[in-house]
Amino acid sequence: MSASPSTPGCPLCHPATHPVIWSDDRIYVIRVDEPDYPGFTRVIWRDHVAEMTDLSPADRAHVMAIVWVVERTQRDVLVPDKVNLASFGNMVPHVHWHVIPRWRDDRHFPDPFWAPPRIAAGTESAGYVAHRELTVSLLPRYVTELVQRLAALGQIQDSVPRVFP
Repeated sequence: MSASPSTPGCPLCHPATHPVIWSDDRIYVIRVDEPDYPGFTRVIWRDHVAEMTDLSPADRAHVMAIVWVVERTQRDVLVPDKVNLASFGNMVPHVHWHVIPRWRDDRHFPDPFWAPPRIAAGTESAGYVAHRELTVSLLPRYVTELVQRLAALGQIQDSVPRVFP
């Protein structure tokens, strides 16, 4: 396993450009400012590790437990039509997961959000604009709920004996 606590210049070791919603000693959870995708959240492993399989089984389970809480909270509060989960690390070889709420009428649907948009900016339907505004208005509730659920997850994980070596 090739890990270092922090790599100078790595934007994921130092996620200062996006608000940190929650963190523990191993993970940052940040809100990504992506206007077309309100609620876009990134789960980032603190140490500079390139691949999920570089993590111990317990650490992999910890990452994924947090990803599942983020997804569930998005579904419960923001009510997207779909949630995209992605782990790339092609540009920054650092374990992180994108948790992206998607709607059938978003600019890229059904394509990935990084594909060329199917709908040009400024030409979205009135229904989509109203839906996006509603979603933006739900973000404070989403963040509050997410923090509560992640704190509860931490308490549960702390009380469960580790079964992995």
